[in-house]
Amino acid sequence: MIYHQLFAQIDRTVRVGVIGTGHYATALVTQSRVVDQLHVPVVCDTNPDAAQNAYHHAGLDTDKTIICDTTQQAAQAIEQGKHVILTDAMQMMDLPLDVIVESTGVPSAGAKHGIEAIRHGKHVAMVSKETDVTVGPILKHLADKAGRVYTAVDGDQHGLLMGLVQWARSLGLEVLCGGKSLDSDRVYDPQTNAIVWSKGKIQIPDEQIFSAQNPSAHIAQRRQIMGELGAIAGYDVTELTIAANATGLIPDIDTLHTPVVRTVEIPEVLAPREDGGILSHRGVIDCVSCLRQANEPGLGGGVFIVIACENAYSRHILTTKGLIPNKKGTTALIYRPYHLCGVETPITTLVAGLLNLPTGTTDYRPSFDVVGRAKEPLKAGDQIGNDHSKNIEYLMRPALPVAPDNPLPFHMANGNTLSQDIPAGAFITASAIQPKDNDPLWTIRKEQDAHFL
Repeated sequence: MIYHQLFAQIDRTVRVGVIGTGHYATALVTQSRVVDQLHVPVVCDTNPDAAQNAYHHAGLDTDKTIICDTTQQAAQAIEQGKHVILTDAMQMMDLPLDVIVESTGVPSAGAKHGIEAIRHGKHVAMVSKETDVTVGPILKHLADKAGRVYTAVDGDQHGLLMGLVQWARSLGLEVLCGGKSLDSDRVYDPQTNAIVWSKGKIQIPDEQIFSAQNPSAHIAQRRQIMGELGAIAGYDVTELTIAANATGLIPDIDTLHTPVVRTVEIPEVLAPREDGGILSHRGVIDCVSCLRQANEPGLGGGVFIVIACENAYSRHILTTKGLIPNKKGTTALIYRPYHLCGVETPITTLVAGLLNLPTGTTDYRPSFDVVGRAKEPLKAGDQIGNDHSKNIEYLMRPALPVAPDNPLPFHMANGNTLSQDIPAGAFITASAIQPKDNDPLWTIRKEQDAHFL
């Protein structure tokens, strides 16, 4: 990387405000203390104890922090070298900051904060994937018009996958498939012929299914054995939908395959059918449930691409110099078996603040949405939860305008109440939701639909 050389050419410190101080943002605040040219003078959380805790982890005691009630108080405290805590994010917008990091994880709050940050001349680093997947393209459009940056972040899987895909394409490599691994690996114990994970184990009826020479032929059997243990979660679909909209990769099927595979099997399985894989298309986005033995490296939480190359000599280099190829030597795996959350995000804030560029995509279009289908009957009056809800199946579908009978982008339902019963197997539609009055997420989504769809 040449980031340090680019940053060194600009003698300036990037001032960052952080909204929402959960696990992810706390890591950003702590890491900022040891990153040159980066300063986080203000954090905001509706729970001031959470904000104070982030500063505490960064080595800042209470005598170096102050809770402020107004923008004026906060500005004065920053001038005095204090680290400010706010409980109202709107008070942050007029402070002398370059970048706002939105990390609440609340779709409507993220939309409001993103809009206001852009209006106030700030760059926006969007950690809240729930907002990004729903209205990220229009927020980027508004930022572009204002001469500001709107970007996904390094540190979370979708941002890292964007970077990996862009890197490969810059080299002229074809990305056959890109994706992420479920966060936890599934560990196979050959002594007991069982798959073990943190919540228990599954006995395997036929070990050949997990040690087959032709893994593509056993994907359906593996999935049946693994059941919900191998299933993709809503937040995985959310991250992959953002990456699809940013890279142009497409789902092969709307539920995603999410095969149960060893790392070495990925270039064999997530390849086109003509290469022995399971994919009907080239340029696909998907997910894997990583299987490994206890003494093998895993992929939990990482990202990957399966690549191809037309030139025979270049292909020879790719498949003989460290990459994992398929048996035919026509595809190869490049993977990054980790994501470091907020520890990596300083790069995004510095690139935005110093170089006026995103680490995410420059071409962000709403090609796909995350939509929800009821796994069980849902009743009128029920409140819809977030993308961790177990009674919803999450799918990546072509984006449609919000309309009464269209499947609703799922995160627009978050926190809202059903106005009618939803039978099992039916999609949640706009007509089934009672949105809150003047919800900024619904308002800006309408603008996105008008602009793009």
